Amino acid sequence: MCRGARATFMKTSIAIYPGSFDPVTNGHLDLIGRGEKMFDRVIVAVLKNMEKEPLFSVTERVEMLREVTKQFPSVEVDVFQGLLVDYARKRDAAVILRGIRAVSDYEYELQMALMNRKLEPRLETVFMLPGETYSYLSAKLVREIAQLGGPLTGLVPPLVEQGSGPNWPQPPPKAVLSFQAVLD
Repeated sequence: MCRGARATFMKTSIAIYPGSFDPVTNGHLDLIGRGEKMFDRVIVAVLKNMEKEPLFSVTERVEMLREVTKQFPSVEVDVFQGLLVDYARKRDAAVILRGIRAVSDYEYELQMALMNRKLEPRLETVFMLPGETYSYLSAKLVREIAQLGGPLTGLVPPLVEQGSGPNWPQPPPKAVLSFQAVLD
């Protein structure tokens, strides 16, 4: 160590990446993978929100997230409800990880970050931009595309694409022509 330099100690950093993840998208996975490189532990915290009608149940979302994040050894999937700052205290997390795609995201996320800091001054929010490939992607758009029967390839992990939640739209049945209809 250099003379006059202060001794430094490695801190264990725990980040929480909160959201509904309904459904989990490739954009979410991009952020989780990049966050996992920055922090010792990333807790993907699925918000249990009783006011929303989700496509997938909390249990299904947690199972899907655990499956698609199993390649990340320092990622944990959990469920929370209530104030995020209370959950962060409970989990000894110092960082909230959030993705920002556009200015409209920033305005909302900045307001949330400032309120979280007001409620818990030791809690910092780290904003990450999505990879260029996913800068347009949101769970809301994925839900709309799915409800209209559009293709989800490249937008969500294959496991999610094959989803079977009670509100997850099923692909329209293939048209089958009978020989009789063709002859008529």
